[in-house]
Amino acid sequence: MTPRNRLTLWGIVMALLILADDQASKWWILNRVDLPDRGSIAILPMLNFTMVWNHGVTFGLLTSRATAGPYLLGGVALLIVVALAVWLRRATNLLVALAIGAIAGGAVGNVIDRLRYGAVVDFIHAHAWGYSWYVFNVADAAIVCGVGALMLESLLPRRVA
Repeated sequence: MTPRNRLTLWGIVMALLILADDQASKWWILNRVDLPDRGSIAILPMLNFTMVWNHGVTFGLLTSRATAGPYLLGGVALLIVVALAVWLRRATNLLVALAIGAIAGGAVGNVIDRLRYGAVVDFIHAHAWGYSWYVFNVADAAIVCGVGALMLESLLPRRVA
């Protein structure tokens, strides 16, 4: 197996792990915790599980309740995943491959929600000292961490061949 194929495989494995974790956590929240009926549950002093049906993109931006909205946003996300797959195939190091995999896995997880429910299942609510962050999910966290890793990687020194 070539190094590039190995990196591609690592990225795919990461995407599948994120997708599985995301969908499993949402299934648990909806079917075992029954968060839609409970609304919010305090987990720690600075962390709640709070049910939010996100009709927009990440962190509720561009919220729309139009009938075509979930399909339009899902289609755009899938186009981005295709672009990420091309980028993954060209990845030259493990950090980039894993970051792209995390972003792609998170994007696909949220697309599945849009197609199943017409909105994304968000439930992780961090808050402290009067400040409250957006309610998010595992997919959103993976996307943010993946983008952060790509930003970090862009700052690392390059080896001259």
